[in-house]
Amino acid sequence: MQARPVILCGGSGTRLWPLSRSGFPKQFLCLTGRESLFQEATRRLTGLSNEAIKIGSPYIVTNEAHRFVALEQLREVGIEPGATLLEPVARNTAPALTLAALAAIENEEDPVLVVTPADQTVADRVAFNRAMQDAIHQAAQGNIVILGVTPDRPETGYGYIQAQVEHAPALVVERFVEKPDALTARQFLKDGGYYWNAGMFVLKASMWLKAIESFRPDIATATRAAWEKRSTDAAFVRPAQDLFSDIPSESIDYAVMEPLTATTSHLTPNTSPLKMVPLDAGWNDLGAWDAVWNVRPKDDEGNVHVGDVLATDSRHTLVHATSRLVALVGVQNLVVVETPDAVLVADKSRSQDVKRIVAELQQTQREEHTLHRKVPRPWGWYDSIDEGERFKVKRIQVKPKASLSLQKHHHRAEHWVVVRGTAEITCGDERILLTENQSTYIPLGEVHRLSNPGNIPLEIIEVQSGSYLGEDDIIRLEDSYGRH
Repeated sequence: MQARPVILCGGSGTRLWPLSRSGFPKQFLCLTGRESLFQEATRRLTGLSNEAIKIGSPYIVTNEAHRFVALEQLREVGIEPGATLLEPVARNTAPALTLAALAAIENEEDPVLVVTPADQTVADRVAFNRAMQDAIHQAAQGNIVILGVTPDRPETGYGYIQAQVEHAPALVVERFVEKPDALTARQFLKDGGYYWNAGMFVLKASMWLKAIESFRPDIATATRAAWEKRSTDAAFVRPAQDLFSDIPSESIDYAVMEPLTATTSHLTPNTSPLKMVPLDAGWNDLGAWDAVWNVRPKDDEGNVHVGDVLATDSRHTLVHATSRLVALVGVQNLVVVETPDAVLVADKSRSQDVKRIVAELQQTQREEHTLHRKVPRPWGWYDSIDEGERFKVKRIQVKPKASLSLQKHHHRAEHWVVVRGTAEITCGDERILLTENQSTYIPLGEVHRLSNPGNIPLEIIEVQSGSYLGEDDIIRLEDSYGRH
């Protein structure tokens, strides 16, 4: 049978600030190893093939602003997406899955969609594969299958699924439960029959379209209209922005699963189209820093330290140092996350409240909410290493054979010094090649472009000077990446 992974790669990961930013959210971070959560999720699903199941190339549903990061991370692990579907605005998971189902129906007959968020970890791949393959077989028979994680603690940060355990292994879902308080969560664990809602679903594309049309025809109609007016740009598929913006924002659970449960909870496994497969595979969604501490290996004092960290007489701490030494003396149960432009210090038990800091950053329109100091771009990256009243200094790396846009600025001039590789520079009607220790000047208002014609990365130091140095003072005349 044919199955198609669908990776839902939205979300902002506000509780993992300052490592997670809206411009580079948690799914693209390497929190548990050398690969990002997004890369791990994609590998897990593309590795589900066996003699009976053929797994197709994944469909990626992500935000327009994250398209190049997603594509680059897939390239790094050698995975070619079947389609990259771009949401112009966030509309939650129900419209996202509807886009994927429409694409699947159009491109093939009616595959089983294996749907998972991009920001989760799984410790036991064998158990994960076994549960997912079971779910795929059940979905191929026309069922809608939910993965319910077997809980190992009274967690208050997850929603729950209550299921009829006496019907195992095909469980009937009785109800969805919102995130409980601590007392209720402990009671759930004691009673049994409650599972964490992992946000993973397995179902045929046609089953999802039928369900969303039945329970939320407004979402179905609006998403279909945006899909029909889509445009295609290289590897990306873009639904019509104005029509997509009109789609109601709703999750898969609220839009379909909860109302469907209300109509099927009285049925038996033989007659109910809604089933739950238990998943006991060391799952975690890394929703906050305490969850990161939970899944990482610890030293003898219960500490998790990443980067340049020194600690004495400190226990049960999480430190993530990115760019400098972090030292701890005589502290317990702390989270310390250091980046070049921000430092978080929090009580580990208050990890969920980091989102309140992010809300304040957003309200005051501070850049630390959106971007890191080092910003990925489709051609490479730049790092803003210093800034004053009328100047800014950047370190810029350009990939081999890549080019920045042909552009100009109204408010700034630029000085470029090559520190590694070879630069091909267009400045007005002139085109020059510069190598290490050579420099040039780009006058204010002059049309220019920076390219790397070589086979190694190009690095330059850029000094901007002028009355305004914001990133929005870029007038793009030509661009290889479809930016304006």
